[in-house]
Amino acid sequence: MIRKFIAIPILILLLLLIELPFSISPNNGPSASAIESASSNIPIISNDLLTLDDFANLEKNMNRFIRQWGVAGASLAIANQGKLVYAKGFGFADIEQGEAMQPYHLLRVASVSKLITAVAIMKLIEDGKLSLNQQVFGENGILNNAQYRNYIDPRYEEITVKHLLNHSGGWTTRWGDHLFMNESIARQLNKELPIKKDDIIEFTLGKRLHFAPGTRSSYNNFGYLILERVIEKTSKDAYEAYVKKNVFKPLGISDAFIAHNYDSLRYPLEVRYYEVPEAEHVIAYDGQPQFVLKSRGGNDIRTLGAAGGWVISSVSLAKFLISIDIHSKETIICKRSIRQLTGNKPGFHPLGWRWVSSNGTKWRTGSFAGTSALALSQSDGLTYVFIANTSPWLGANFPYEVNRMMARTLHRIDSWPEINLFKPYAFNPDNYVEISSEEQRNFEWNDSINFTWMQNQLI
Repeated sequence: MIRKFIAIPILILLLLLIELPFSISPNNGPSASAIESASSNIPIISNDLLTLDDFANLEKNMNRFIRQWGVAGASLAIANQGKLVYAKGFGFADIEQGEAMQPYHLLRVASVSKLITAVAIMKLIEDGKLSLNQQVFGENGILNNAQYRNYIDPRYEEITVKHLLNHSGGWTTRWGDHLFMNESIARQLNKELPIKKDDIIEFTLGKRLHFAPGTRSSYNNFGYLILERVIEKTSKDAYEAYVKKNVFKPLGISDAFIAHNYDSLRYPLEVRYYEVPEAEHVIAYDGQPQFVLKSRGGNDIRTLGAAGGWVISSVSLAKFLISIDIHSKETIICKRSIRQLTGNKPGFHPLGWRWVSSNGTKWRTGSFAGTSALALSQSDGLTYVFIANTSPWLGANFPYEVNRMMARTLHRIDSWPEINLFKPYAFNPDNYVEISSEEQRNFEWNDSINFTWMQNQLI
């Protein structure tokens, strides 16, 4: 007999989803042999799994906070000393359907994606395929094929991998964010929407840099688009595929994907996204004759990719953060690489992280229309992830409000329960049911639907 936790609503959802067509490549789904070899102990962490009086104040504050800021729903995961001690959803994953937010729901994480990309770069460095000081453009650069040689500013040849990681490549958002000005780029290149990533690169290479590479940091998305191309050129694999295989798979994370743009193309268990009531409708990213919210087809999230395109559950993101904590027993990259990511040179951003404080606390924020995320890792072993499916009027400053609320709330928690929700059967074993081997074999995998979340030990 194989013990496995099953929430009845999830089984019903699975049966319904099997009948739905999805435009997702069969190659994205695991093979039957991969499923067979995956751990059979796959708990589903739901809101009903953890009910402790110790968290009453935390949950009261969370509920009050999302009401105060008009947030439709939020997912919160907290880990202490590498153990997942709390995971819960608040509000709604889908208001229209009355679907409550759960810890297993997938949400866009915007610029938190940059930290994922930075770790992928460090993996390639550890494998001897890259170096931080390696030249990116030019005859001897990583991207030395013809399409990347049409730059008009010779200083492009000074840009290194490290400059891309810490936003010191020479670009600013003085004239706009390259990855959010599709209409302008299409018009200047005399091309039709939707434009491609290579169009954005062609447009940018045709402009002079705003400052000399390596002299200062200026936060931008374009450098991470180039890092995506660096990963693909070096690994000879698509960016998403490389990250899944070399970063997420070793951690047992299989509910992370590059987002789609339209509301109708959300992944199974992905939330719906919301903006402020007065949010303007804009022309669709691909030029279709319709006006949509930025979070539902106006912004080209898929093109953001390495800079801001990932969707993932809060629980899986927390596990990822633990894997790059210098104090963790097992990490996805070596301790030297972790220290390089958190290097805090005055006047420069760290690599992948947004900020690193003098006491060792690390922040990674992410915000755009329909999304707000905060991933925080403290030097005392406490890690938490907050992801909302709403962009309040405060915009990119909203994660700071989250941080203030969480700091006040966590300060009042004296101790954490001796549980680890990362581990199967770690808590509330009475909620597990028995499934026979024969019954398990009856769960046939449909390769036309990407259900990799069923393998994941975190949902």
